[in-house]
Amino acid sequence: MRSTVPDLDLVVPVFNEEARLGATLDALSAHAASLPHDVRITVVDNGSVDRTADVVDDVATRRRGASLRLIGCSRQGKGAAVRRGMLAATAPWRGFVDADLSTPVAALDDVLERMAAGDPVVIGSRRVAGAEYVVPQPLLRRAGSRAFRQLTRHLVGDVADTQCGFKFFTAEAAERIFARATADGFAFDVEVLALASRYGLPVAEVPVRWTDAEGSSFGVWTHGRRVISEVRAVRASLASAA
Repeated sequence: MRSTVPDLDLVVPVFNEEARLGATLDALSAHAASLPHDVRITVVDNGSVDRTADVVDDVATRRRGASLRLIGCSRQGKGAAVRRGMLAATAPWRGFVDADLSTPVAALDDVLERMAAGDPVVIGSRRVAGAEYVVPQPLLRRAGSRAFRQLTRHLVGDVADTQCGFKFFTAEAAERIFARATADGFAFDVEVLALASRYGLPVAEVPVRWTDAEGSSFGVWTHGRRVISEVRAVRASLASAA
């Protein structure tokens, strides 16, 4: 009889993603069917007001290869949605991917290979050898990314790419990190990696082929000050627990 506990819990945080979520879930489910592991996909709805929930139901009725569930998160912010999904997970391996699949699902193969080898934290990276930008970010966002790396380098050490939305953890690493994490917004990835460093959990970066997707909610001018404020809050939170 098939175990009720999957090998991998895959979390997809969403907010008003009806237009592209169906294709993403189809791709994740199809790839899961090719893996020698049981996979459960958890869509975490961060307060959508469109047909996001209906899309999940539709995919669940016609797709096989992974179990699929939908849970809610009333607290706003991608970080809050990811934390909700990761703490609701029960699998020995747990991770999250962006709803736009800017990182193709095939990268999961390299991630799982590293997880099977014993790495506690494995993340997709656009800035290590072998990585490729299929469609690069606009110039302004690239400049903002460089500034963000300088702002956060002291928190994450040698991690080359903190913001790629493709991160995976062993159960022990996930429970330690996400039980302590508090950031809800754009700085949550930095907090997660800073906590991994604090707990002595090495972070392995695997190269990915990344495509800048239209429809990103982040804008340098719109959110720049908020990001700086969030990074300061993460720094203060880590210092208070030192």
